[in-house]
Amino acid sequence: MKNILAAAAAAFLLITTTGCSDFLHEDLKKELAPDNTYTSTYGFQVGVNGLYAWARSEFNTWGTSPTTLGQACPYESFQVATDIVYTGHKDGSLVPFETLAITPSLTFVENYWKWSYGLIASVNELLTYADKNENWDAPTDKIGFQAEARFFRAYAYRYLVYLYGDVPYIDKIESDFRIDFTRTPKAEVLNHMIEDLTFAADNLPENPDNVNEVGKLTKWAAIQLLSEVYLMAGQYDKAEAAAKQVIDCGYFRLMTERFGVNKSAPGDVFSDMFLEYNQNRTAGNMETIWVMQLEYNTPGGGDSNEDWTKRAWVPKYWNETGFVLCDSLGGRGLAQIVPFKWWIESEDFYAPTDIRNSKYSIKRDWYYNNPATPELFGKKCEITEETWSKCSVFPTITKFNYGKTDDDPSYGGNNKDRMKFRLAETYLLLAEARLQQGNAQGAAEAINVVRKRAGAPEITASQATIDFLLDERIRELVGEELRRFTLVRTGKLVERTRKYNSYSNKIDEHNTLWPIPQSIIDSNTGADFPQNPGY
Repeated sequence: MKNILAAAAAAFLLITTTGCSDFLHEDLKKELAPDNTYTSTYGFQVGVNGLYAWARSEFNTWGTSPTTLGQACPYESFQVATDIVYTGHKDGSLVPFETLAITPSLTFVENYWKWSYGLIASVNELLTYADKNENWDAPTDKIGFQAEARFFRAYAYRYLVYLYGDVPYIDKIESDFRIDFTRTPKAEVLNHMIEDLTFAADNLPENPDNVNEVGKLTKWAAIQLLSEVYLMAGQYDKAEAAAKQVIDCGYFRLMTERFGVNKSAPGDVFSDMFLEYNQNRTAGNMETIWVMQLEYNTPGGGDSNEDWTKRAWVPKYWNETGFVLCDSLGGRGLAQIVPFKWWIESEDFYAPTDIRNSKYSIKRDWYYNNPATPELFGKKCEITEETWSKCSVFPTITKFNYGKTDDDPSYGGNNKDRMKFRLAETYLLLAEARLQQGNAQGAAEAINVVRKRAGAPEITASQATIDFLLDERIRELVGEELRRFTLVRTGKLVERTRKYNSYSNKIDEHNTLWPIPQSIIDSNTGADFPQNPGY
């Protein structure tokens, strides 16, 4: 099935990136060709599973997957040149994004376009064959598969709109050779995304306890994403209603009591959510709405190249005399991104009682662990300007410290299921929608639900501003959210980056979008395909 999905993506991508039509004439007569596979409920289930696999490769580095992003730091490219982190390891794939030297030929600029349209092409293929097929095990099979597929089409366009702005909207198989694509206005693309997500919400399973596999979508995941898309579209009343629908459905609640694998060990309920095996509803986590399945050494899970977020956040402590690689310290961290002191070291950014700042969520105490240096072993390593500048020891979030390493601390993957949507963010989306409508009191009430669980003092309406909300999203969602997307959506990317990020303070409005890949412009000779301003 991977070959089918790769073929669907490649057919579209080769048209738009190389101008070569030879691929379209390939004779797909193998047993897993679409004409043979999309003929039964089982075949469509295999196809939909392929969509989940494609989606979870959104941060794939340079593995063997056909959806690889091709370099080491795809996830990090959405975190640097914002208000939260800078590049520590100075990885060559990441530095241009921090220094704003982004060109139309950069690997991530091209490959996120390819990843997105590859997923879209695969969705469009499945939808086309679903309309043709008449062999279903149950009357609801067709519409159920269509609902999952249309969610993923909206999910792919989410990346495209945030990153590139106006992009071609494609909703069918492009069987003919084309070099005349045009850019669809962002507002129109958002309306199509709303249509897809509304359809998905109407036809995906309602009860998350009745889905047949862990990680499968429900209507609430579609409505959560719909709330965000309404915010992107400036339809704030609808964004508020969607967020409220998820909050009031009765299936989810913020976790307020210890749970999961280490519930009897020292810790707190916030850090519990990020321990390995604690992400899914089956583990007692009633806060998660959609969990991407990346579990190590599990069919349908991730591999060593699927997600390197652990390497990104964990310091290079092993490069400091007195330390040795250790699983409990996060394995082989590379400090590809390093938190800014203004938030992680500020005395008033977190309230003293805020558990999101506990030692279980932000590691500030480092102890030498190498028995080969007995003069240091067991002693505390103080964080200094030197250790910080070397990216060896500094305060860091622990959300990504966990995940199987197969007894190899140098293992690079972060193969732990990833919470994509959880209820705490729903409340913060609700607050955003209310702020955009001038309802500061309602926004404060939504924010206070999240702060109450964290043990932080409640705020008043006068304190409820977009900037406070963006700070609160750091406290609650740092590392989980794609910070660039949040700042672009709220119109705060330039302002906050200039204020807090000395590495990227020359940012201006044109940097709110990436450039269109040059290969797309060069191959699309049949119609005007303008570059984004400033590139």
